[in-house]
Amino acid sequence: MAGIVALARPYAEAVFLMAEEKDQVDKWSDTLSFLAQVTSDELLKNIANNPKVSKGALEAAMIDICQGQMDDEGLNLIKLLIKNNRLQLADEIARQYETKKAEKDGQLEVTVTSAFPVSDEDKKDLEKSLSSSFGKQVKISVEEDSDLIGGMIIRAGDKVIDGSLSGQIQQLAKQLK
Repeated sequence: MAGIVALARPYAEAVFLMAEEKDQVDKWSDTLSFLAQVTSDELLKNIANNPKVSKGALEAAMIDICQGQMDDEGLNLIKLLIKNNRLQLADEIARQYETKKAEKDGQLEVTVTSAFPVSDEDKKDLEKSLSSSFGKQVKISVEEDSDLIGGMIIRAGDKVIDGSLSGQIQQLAKQLK
């Protein structure tokens, strides 16, 4: 996972800088969302991962699919991703782009992974607390993972706060070694 994040980061940053320069942040948000949706299709994944399909054939297929939905710059991004064998990063590029867009708007997207369901009231309290800590408007998405045993893990950008019981057990095990 960390490898995909690192590989996608330069593409997301470059697209975001270009979009800001040209005042097309929302347009690129739509473009990347569409590209992520197209590349998440299982049939397309099989074609893209098939060594018998040439880059030229894949590029032609992708341009054919995306024609009319993207401008020339969007199609050039597709060509670049295919040339560098990075088409599978489209979803992560779109995710990182949206994170940058939210940061620009003074918002911070936070993922909370909890061992148990989080009530709406607890979610609001957590949003308030994290908003004051980070100095930004926080938007929380909650995931459940029973493997955490108890507690939660909070991910805000590159920052991770592990308050899970399983994380504490792992830390204790490291200290005992």
